[in-house]
Formats: sequence, C-alpha cells, structure tokens
Amino acid sequence: MYRVTFEPSGQSVEVPEGTLLSDAIARAGVAFNLSCGGQGRCGRCQVIVRQGQVRRRSELRLSREQVAQGYALACQTVIESDLVVEVPSQELVAHTVAGEKAAATVAMPDDAGNWRADPFVTRYSVEITPPSLDDNTNDWDRLQRELAAVDGIERLRASLPVLRGLGQGLRDSGWQVDAVMERGTWEEEGAVARLLDLQPRGTARLLGAAIDIGTTSNVVYLVDMAGGQVLDTASTFNGQISCGEDVISRIIYARRNGGLSHLQELAADTLNQLLDELCRRNGAQARQIVRLAVAGNTTMIHLFLGIDPQWIRLEPYIPTVNQPLPVRAVELGLHAHPEAQVDCLPSVGAYVGADITAGVLSSEMCRTEKLTLFIDVGTNGEIVLGNADWLISCACSAGPAFEGAGVQSGMRAVPGAIDEVWINPRTYEPTIRTIGDRPARGICGSGMISALAEMFLSGVIDKAGRLNRSLNTPRIRDGEHGPEYLFATADQQAGVPDDVVLTEVDIANLLRAKGAIYAGFSVLTRSVGISLADVEQVLIGGSFGKYINIEKAITIGLLPDMPWERFRYLGNTSVRGAYQVLLSRELRRELTEIAQRMTYLELSADNSFMEEFTSALFLPHTDETAFPSVAKLLRQGKGELQA
Repeated sequence: MYRVTFEPSGQSVEVPEGTLLSDAIARAGVAFNLSCGGQGRCGRCQVIVRQGQVRRRSELRLSREQVAQGYALACQTVIESDLVVEVPSQELVAHTVAGEKAAATVAMPDDAGNWRADPFVTRYSVEITPPSLDDNTNDWDRLQRELAAVDGIERLRASLPVLRGLGQGLRDSGWQVDAVMERGTWEEEGAVARLLDLQPRGTARLLGAAIDIGTTSNVVYLVDMAGGQVLDTASTFNGQISCGEDVISRIIYARRNGGLSHLQELAADTLNQLLDELCRRNGAQARQIVRLAVAGNTTMIHLFLGIDPQWIRLEPYIPTVNQPLPVRAVELGLHAHPEAQVDCLPSVGAYVGADITAGVLSSEMCRTEKLTLFIDVGTNGEIVLGNADWLISCACSAGPAFEGAGVQSGMRAVPGAIDEVWINPRTYEPTIRTIGDRPARGICGSGMISALAEMFLSGVIDKAGRLNRSLNTPRIRDGEHGPEYLFATADQQAGVPDDVVLTEVDIANLLRAKGAIYAGFSVLTRSVGISLADVEQVLIGGSFGKYINIEKAITIGLLPDMPWERFRYLGNTSVRGAYQVLLSRELRRELTEIAQRMTYLELSADNSFMEEFTSALFLPHTDETAFPSVAKLLRQGKGELQA
C-alpha cells in the first residue's frame, strides 16, 4: 500500500500499487474535475507530482516542459510509490449555491384545470373520536372512517413506516390531526388516497419541489403546494461534473466499478444541497416537502435513479425506461418527506429527454398554430419542430464545447469568464467583457459565439476557421497546441495563471458543435417537407440560451438567418414545465401525451445528416445564400476598410 497526500488540502489516502491517481483522488474525497470521465481525451485533469514515482500511460495532452515539471493527467497516471501531489486550484469543482432568496413567476396555462380544487397533495384537518370500551374500532379504520366522511375517500393506503407511527401520532395529537394525503397519482382515477403523514391539527405545511437536473447545472424551485407560488429558487453545478462534463463521459464512468452508485450519490447530494438551502432560507423543514417533479435529459434521469444508462450510447440507442414509475424520496436519499412521491417526467428517446417534453409544455408550442422551432442549445442539442397538430424531435450531439469542455481556455459562465468580444477590423485588437467585470480567466459559451463572429467578420479567421497568419498583429501566434489568437494575457497577481486564447483546434471543435445543431434543424425541417424559411418562430430554451447574442449566433451559422423578431428567449423551460406538472393533474396528463405523440428522428439513421453537417462546418455555411444578412455584413466591413 502507498500513501498519497494531496496539496494544498493535506488530505491523504492509502491505495494499492497500480491504482490510478484519479481513483486515489476520489477515495481521498478531494473535489476534482474529471471532465471527460477518465478517458484521457480532454487533458483537463492535470495535477503536479511533487514527490514520488508514477507511470504515465499517456502524455498526449502534455508538453515536454510540463512533464519535466511533474505534470500528469490524473486519469492516465498509475501510482508506483508514496506520493505528494498538488491539485491546481483551477481544477477544483465549485458547488456554491447561487443567489439569495428569489421567488419566480411562472404562469399556468388556461387549460391547466382547476388544480387548486383537485391537488396532488392536500391536508385534511379532522377530529377523531377516541376509542373506548364501547367503541374498540382500530386506529386505522377509525381514521379512514373520518376521512371518508370529510371527502368521500373510499380506499386509504399507507406505507409500513407510516403505519408504524399511526397509533402514537394520533394519541400525541390528542386525536386532532392534520392528515397529509396524496389523492391518487396523475394516472390513477377514483377516490383513492395515500396517507403521507399525521401532524397536530393546524400545523401541517405543504411544500413541493420542481427540479431540473441539467448536465451542467441543477435548479430547484420551492413551491407552496396550496397557493401555487414559487417561494424561492436555488441552483448550483451538477456534482457529477467531477466524473465527466457530457453525458457520454458519465455513461462511460458509470461502467467503472462503483461508478453508477457514485453518480447516483452525486446527483442526490447536489439536490440535497439545494433543498437544504431552500429550507434554511424559508424557515421550512425537509419533511414539509411532500412532492417533487423532476425533469432532465434521459441520461440524467437514469443516473438520478441509479439505472444503468449504458445502452443509451450503444446502437440502436435504447434507454431502459422513458416513463419512470414514481418512487419515494427515501429510496433516493433526498432531503424531503420520506413518503414524498418523486415524479420523474417522461422522455421521448435516448437523447430527447424530459427536459425537452417539459420545455414543449411550458413554452406552449404544443398549443400554438404557428410553425415553431424549439431549440435547447446544450451538449445534446435537442430540437423540436411542430405546433398544436404535430411534433417531431431530434438530438444532434453538439458536444460540450459551448459549455467550456474541449476548449483550451474554455470555462463555464462564472465570474472571470469572457462573455462578449469585439475586434477592431483595422488593428485586430480585441475588446472583451467578462462576467462580474473580473480579470479574464477563460471564455464561456456566449463569449465563444461572440468571438467566432468577430474573428470571422474582421478577417482574423477564414470561412474554414483557419487563422490568417499574414495579418500584422501579435495576437495571432504559435502556441503549444498550434496557431492561436490571444484575447487576454496571464496575470499572476490577479490570480490568472494562463493566457486566454482560442486555438485552431478549439475553433474546429466549435464549428463542429454549431454545425451539428444547424444540420439538426435542417434535416428536421426537410424530413417533413418544409424549409427553414417556413418557420414562424424560434424558441430558445435552456439556461445557456438566454445569453446568446442572436446576431452573432446567426453570423457563425448556429441559428438560421431570419428576422430577429421571430426569436424568443425562454430561459429554463425545463424547470418551468416541472413546476406546472407539480401542481396540475391536467398538465401532467398532457405532458405524457406530448411524449407519446412526439416523433423521434434518429439522426444517425438519416443518411442526409452527415451531408448537412459537413456543409455547416464553415462560417456561416457553404451555402452563402442561406445567410444574406451575414453576406451584407461582410460587404459592409470590406467597404469600410477600403474607405
């Protein structure tokens, strides 16, 4: 056994010879970002071996100078002695809950039903006649008799833990109780109820949680189940990021020994952090959260439930389940009432999940007569086309480039990330804006879109994304990974250890990501015999979507060239849909119908997708006639320079 000590935390662990350094980090409990799930392809799990012997299985992402300085990829390094290892601070995974108390306003559509009159969970205040020698009816039947008189409940159910506490609960409350009841499930009809809890009369508080488990971030709404108000919201990074930044990396990680259970624990831990914070800020108790509605892509739902997702990434790409059965919070280790039902919303296929069906519901594209294109610009690049009469969907595997992965200076949208860029077409000098006006540490997705557009319009890069080496500017230079453009220099005093650049390799990754998305909705529209020009509105969902600059997204060919007024930002439509079905039986039924009637187009089986994808690998596209506004901008730019 060898002892491995990690700096600067001082945490240590004993492991057998031959253990991967990344596994030792996990066993020691050191927060660490394993961006590609340990496949050795991203090069971002760099650590520094200060003392001891290791064997590097791969040095592909390291320079000779870095190896000489002791750098190693944690997922590709085998332990061969006692070690002292430094974990660079930029690789630590932050799990800070964002924001202070902030309510949200979410409208319920007109056809949501009278959800206040027929709630999922309700409270009955009842006074029960105590037993006596003359009336020896058992406690269960006594309670059921009173509830039947109050609201005609014919069948009452309860779990064994609830039944075990029934007798003491009735007596402790003096036979005057609030019976917290779940009135059937969304698919169940009839006067059936499940007893969740007994509280002294007048004390029960009913709360719910609407949850979006995103690949990058998790969001929770705390909801008053009686009034329907969103009391507070909280969000944080998904703790599973430490095991991979995209769904494929996490599926691969789940195949490791103990990987699936570890990912499920991380999902629960992340949500518990948010639930605990929401309870703290609102003077609530976890037991008062009596129902949870959960949206997320198909892989995230599988990992949340601890279901093996391996078949999602293997042809013919079949998930274990599209409509998970409800489970109790205690089964998942969630900080809510143990009997609270956790309703995981329905998905359509392997890569069109519950986050998209919830988005279609909350965006109301399923009710409009307008031909609508709904886009969630994320790792999977999910797209839905249709209206109230029909819906067809696909996912185009854009990859995590716009979320910072696979890009040398890429990072998430946190303070210090470049989120907007302007480049002078005469001097080729950049002007940058960072989140929080902090020193530039990297560049996030919206910044990458802005940067690509500006680099293209100013002539820094050509249509193929190649840097123009003939320009008279020191911004274009040779870096460790080939030609690159410099946006900001390192500043050790400001805590910025590296220059912020985009390399030609980075640009190629971004072109593939935008090309996949554009090819996706090109194939989708053509599959139903229409053109992009026929689309009457484009709805952009997802947390990332609201930061996209429409003009610059069109400039690079990420979005179709159409009038700006046709585009609408919707923000996180996934959690909004979860909120709506948390309260309304009618909307919960409608969500199931949406999932059942939505056609799923598997792009890997469509021969035209690769042709469209190849055409979209240029700025903005090989077909310049599809982007007349971009052609106009290029002509204007050339005219200004000549003048």
